[in-house]
Amino acid sequence: MRRKDGTRVLELAPNRVLAVYSHPDDADVACGGTLATWAARGAEVWLVLLCDGGKGTIDAAVSPKTLASIRAGEVAVAAKAIGVTNVEMLNIPDGEVDRDGQLAGELVRRIRSIKPEVVLGHDPTAVFFGSVYVNHRDHRAAGWALLDAVAPASAMPHYFPECGPAHRVADVLLSGTLDADAYVDITSGLEAKVAAVMAHESQLVGEPGWVAASVRSRAEADGRTVGVAAAEGFRHLELDR
Repeated sequence: MRRKDGTRVLELAPNRVLAVYSHPDDADVACGGTLATWAARGAEVWLVLLCDGGKGTIDAAVSPKTLASIRAGEVAVAAKAIGVTNVEMLNIPDGEVDRDGQLAGELVRRIRSIKPEVVLGHDPTAVFFGSVYVNHRDHRAAGWALLDAVAPASAMPHYFPECGPAHRVADVLLSGTLDADAYVDITSGLEAKVAAVMAHESQLVGEPGWVAASVRSRAEADGRTVGVAAAEGFRHLELDR
């Protein structure tokens, strides 16, 4: 139901979901509660991570190769916490994701093979978050490549015909957005999200308790927006209406 401010709680109940994110922890932070909630209800959840995460540190003594290996292990633990059906890492070096035909084709191939009803990814239009954060270029490039793959390429047979029969995605949820208009109630999936985020130990700075508290606080704040205990917000595209 849409509220007076235009926001609404989504009542989607997908059987198959594809999440495409840049770095090893991005999906868990952005939509881990949503994926966990749907997985618990029986949905197949497929996760594609574009980058290896090898540059995700301020510690110059840690090599990218070592860190990438550590983060791959963290992904496996986090995916289990959420209930991911299948996780694939494309192992693009951090900072090198490009919105090009090759990446779009890779994503089209996966969309047509998995045939998801719902696809989740980065909102590429979100750049400046106040004066304290600039959205990572990998996030922006990944978001555009995913949108290019979803609309129109995966739905039209003459785009990338070598990637299999066309498949139309019904709903796209873009996270990390400055224009959230739809929320998923993640009350039942919140603790799974917390566990998944906490699995990325290489990314936790200082006392890890603050990270869990921050995840819960953000989810509760989003929940208050639409009158539920905990939520995640998205920009919602309805492509098959």
